[in-house]
Amino acid sequence: MEKVMNILKPKPNPQQLLRDWQRRLRQECRNIERQIRDIQREEKNVQKAIREAAKRNDIGSAKALATELVRSRKTVNRLHENKAQLNSISMHLGESVAIARTVGHLSKSAEVMKLVNNLMKAPEMAVAMQEFSKEMTKAGVIEEIVNDAVDSALDSEDIEDEIEEEVDKVLTAIAGETAAQLPEAVKKPKVKQPAQSVRAAEEEEAIAEGVDDEEEMEEIRARLAKVRS
Repeated sequence: MEKVMNILKPKPNPQQLLRDWQRRLRQECRNIERQIRDIQREEKNVQKAIREAAKRNDIGSAKALATELVRSRKTVNRLHENKAQLNSISMHLGESVAIARTVGHLSKSAEVMKLVNNLMKAPEMAVAMQEFSKEMTKAGVIEEIVNDAVDSALDSEDIEDEIEEEVDKVLTAIAGETAAQLPEAVKKPKVKQPAQSVRAAEEEEAIAEGVDDEEEMEEIRARLAKVRS
């Protein structure tokens, strides 16, 4: 009986589907904008903490916080990319509906399929895009997508070297003259090490420097992690 009802139930026309999808895509864009604002607001607190750590020569804390700042900026960049891809999907869907007015049905779009597949790999967009994928597959806009593993590039060792290279740049940019006067240990060239060894070395350095505000630093890092998720 349910199958019969589904057959008899009128299907939404292309214009209705487009309006619903575009409305939800706009909502996702607003969510991204809000997340970017939250991250950038929290970054100001991190910048202040880095400046204070640099002034008291607390290199361990300064480097650890600078690393978190680099990660956050990478997240913001990725969120901007996600938003741009959402807008591209909306634009291509509009083109598909224009074609549908002529042929009488929605046609498959390789470009939409590519964009949806890319966004399904982004941790922030995975759940929402899986739902979009099901609906668009059912409507005939894209083919069924075999979802790959969620992209966790921000946590992989692949970016550890890049983060190490950026840390000193962040310290110098934020702390200004104070960072320029830091000990040579901060400025010396980085030796390529596994990510685990890098993290362990940073922790040992922080202990050696005598971090008095460890709890405060952990709280700042936790807040950054929360707004990035």
